[in-house]
Amino acid sequence: MKILVLNGPNLNMLGIREKSIYGSETYEDLLNLIKETAKENKIEVEVYQSNHEGGLVDRIQQAYFDGTEGIVINPAAYTHTSVAILDALKGVSLPAVEVHLSDVSQREDFRQISYAGMACVKTIMGKGFLGYKEGMEFLVEKYDRKGE
Repeated sequence: MKILVLNGPNLNMLGIREKSIYGSETYEDLLNLIKETAKENKIEVEVYQSNHEGGLVDRIQQAYFDGTEGIVINPAAYTHTSVAILDALKGVSLPAVEVHLSDVSQREDFRQISYAGMACVKTIMGKGFLGYKEGMEFLVEKYDRKGE
């Protein structure tokens, strides 16, 4: 199975920004966990991070054409604002899991709407980096058809 892991704005600053919310682990630590999870589950993974909405939309659209079979996405701040990301996810019709490091349901009022989540088969929040592992393993369990 081939999975695309997408990370939105400011996630490249993990370990630096708002440690009381996001912890002290770095973006490099997250990448290592993703690679380890892919190896454990015998899947191919690509990770893409952008601080630009259009970059994320372009990569979602490219996934339709490059053999990607599932998406794990942390749209970060774009979760609450981007109809463009919602439309891109809907447009490619690939199973997607929305991941958030923090429990956004317990945060500010403006974070209570997730546009991207409207196109996702599952949302995982408040589990830190392990949410990515859970999301990847969910896609493998539910959508990997190679063994059938």
